[in-house]
Amino acid sequence: MAVDRATVTAIEAELGKRAVLSEPHDLKLYEYDGGVDKSIPDIVVFPQSTEEVVKLVKLAQEHNLAIVGRGAGTGLSGGAIARAGGMIVSFARMNRILEIDIENERMVVQPGVVNLDMTLAAQSAGYFYAPDPSSQRACTIGGNVAENAGGPHTVAYGVTTNHVVGLEAVLPNGAVIEVGGKEADLPGYDLVGLLTGSEGTMALVTKICVRLVRQPDAVKTMLAIYNSVDEAGNTVGELTSKGITPVALEMLDGPMLRMVEAATHAGYPLDAAAVLLIEVEGLTEAVEEQASEISAVCSACGAREVRVAKSPAERDLLWKGRKNAFGAIGRTSPTYYVQDGVVPRTQIARTLRAIEQIGQTYGIPISNVFHAGDGNMHPIMPFDPRKDGDLTRARLAGEEILEFCISVGGSITGEHGVGMEKMELMPRLFSEDTLELIRKFKSLFDPSCRLNPGKVLPTGKGCLEIRQSGNLVL
Repeated sequence: MAVDRATVTAIEAELGKRAVLSEPHDLKLYEYDGGVDKSIPDIVVFPQSTEEVVKLVKLAQEHNLAIVGRGAGTGLSGGAIARAGGMIVSFARMNRILEIDIENERMVVQPGVVNLDMTLAAQSAGYFYAPDPSSQRACTIGGNVAENAGGPHTVAYGVTTNHVVGLEAVLPNGAVIEVGGKEADLPGYDLVGLLTGSEGTMALVTKICVRLVRQPDAVKTMLAIYNSVDEAGNTVGELTSKGITPVALEMLDGPMLRMVEAATHAGYPLDAAAVLLIEVEGLTEAVEEQASEISAVCSACGAREVRVAKSPAERDLLWKGRKNAFGAIGRTSPTYYVQDGVVPRTQIARTLRAIEQIGQTYGIPISNVFHAGDGNMHPIMPFDPRKDGDLTRARLAGEEILEFCISVGGSITGEHGVGMEKMELMPRLFSEDTLELIRKFKSLFDPSCRLNPGKVLPTGKGCLEIRQSGNLVL
């Protein structure tokens, strides 16, 4: 049910007509994210300042509208979908870098700044922003904070929460809070850590202070090539057991690397069963030594060849293949379902065998490209939305894969978030008492259940029941 004209007029009076979308054909563009779920919002608004966000949340309170914050819409768990209708607050126009403080290794940005643009802005001074999701050319830092995004290089540097030091946010009653800051080790509760990864269910983040990292003296990128998926998976565990931590450790299996190579011509061998993309960095001497150690481990575990990128251009091409993997899938299947389970690194080979078996059970040719360094699996399941039951089979296969991840000591998400996709699996990870504590935190920040209802908490623990609009497409 669309918002009434009086509500639209009131919002337009505050932000201007060019900052408001309310026509059905416009709203259709905001009914989905990078996942497979859909739900149409009642209105989409584009604030340009914290003050305008405050006005919007007060209007939402007055007109009893649910509020969903949205970045670039690249998320994969339904986090930016208006599951209960209401207002989507798009931060696309809050896209300014407010401050670059190289002396203190800090940057302050608005939530709509594209991830990669943060590194580009700091690189002339010899710095970069470390968390680098595969969608970093499109995804925005506000969404990264909401989902606690990761990326290939976070095996050594950590995920978003390890690099966000301060936040400004608007609560659903219009109050503006500032938590953390440039200073290190501020006293009090770690509210920055609490809000990072809260998936937009507690506050709307309007300003972010991040830590910048100095560029390394030397970088070496390696490609280990295997005739066996098991051997590639076992290599990851063996590197861990020897205390070797590269800054990036990615794995692509045979079906995936062939799709990637056809699309990007990155130099991946078409006859391989799997490859590991490995990167080390630091002082030149240390990099040479670590690369030699890694090459020896790969060979001992069955790698038939270990290549080293001979130039920055060759290195960039190898990473182009990895970063464009999801796009490359479109050459064989325009629609696919991707999961996000985590397992201990010692369980990667076993998990890949389980994924293959699950794919055979459901008749789905599953391929894999994932962050092997931290055990963050991304099995990809193609489906045809025109065929009855195809998406359902993919969902069921995905759920079985996550159940297996839990069974070997893993988790249901490493970086995509719980969203609306995995909320019913939360009781498999957390006790009733813990879920109740999470619910109380949600209620403390959002007592009226206006912020992103129907996400994270399982049915009965969350607040979707209060605001279910009935337009959800499953």
